[in-house]
Amino acid sequence: MLKPLIALTALAAGVLAIPAIAQTAPAAPLPSDPAPSDWRDIPDDEIMAITFRDGRQVFVRLAARFAPGHVANLRQIAKAHWWDGTSVYRVQENWVTQWGGDEKTAPPEIVARPPAEFEIHAFEAAQRLTRADGYSAMSGVTADGWPIASDGKAAWLTHCYGMVGVARDQLPDTGAGTELFTPIGQSARRLDRNYTVVGRIVEGMHYMSAMPRSSATMGVYATAAERTPIASVRLASQLPEDERPRFQYRAADNERYAAWIRLREQPAAPTVATGLEVCDLPVGVRRKP
Repeated sequence: MLKPLIALTALAAGVLAIPAIAQTAPAAPLPSDPAPSDWRDIPDDEIMAITFRDGRQVFVRLAARFAPGHVANLRQIAKAHWWDGTSVYRVQENWVTQWGGDEKTAPPEIVARPPAEFEIHAFEAAQRLTRADGYSAMSGVTADGWPIASDGKAAWLTHCYGMVGVARDQLPDTGAGTELFTPIGQSARRLDRNYTVVGRIVEGMHYMSAMPRSSATMGVYATAAERTPIASVRLASQLPEDERPRFQYRAADNERYAAWIRLREQPAAPTVATGLEVCDLPVGVRRKP
């Protein structure tokens, strides 16, 4: 009985040794890790929040620099609350999810037939991939994080998974922006230079890609009950300051981004490198800390 009494006495006196907890040193940054200064704020009027009736949300970064006419339309459509009450009405397996007002008159504030913006002014890649791909002679990423490609003459934003394009009729200038789509399956790069790219989903893409597929023609739901209702679509700049979603993109005009691409082009063994296509690069966007 003596030892327990001694132990209790020592514990009461606070003299028992407590084993030290090992402290793990933080890992040293890799050459491919972004520096804090690499993260740049995305303006509030370039973030569009889609809220479904069940509360799920999807956030789109608008490509205002590359499709100014169509993005101007999208901003007007959002400000008019025109998308409220529309729906996701088409989900085609391994192809696209499409939403908007397919049976609704466009708001009068927009340009009804804006000129097609299939191509952009220049191949301004801050980082260029080593190899060409089956859709372009060269490709890469702009300084502000957009996937871009070129045939040596023209340049364009690419239809990668999660990019947002403008649906249209047969003629190039028949897509006003009221109906939008995003690729959900294998590469939709054959849409490049045929549809205007207006943005990219930066959060919530898992909702768009997990919606029930339709077996009807082109994936258009056969009944209204199958559709996913949209409660609202708003620009972040329309929301109260304390409710605005804040996002940042990773700037690509630095050696850290170049090192990150090299790691993906030349992965460590035993992974076998078989080439890297621009759509293989993950979205470099995060919530602002």
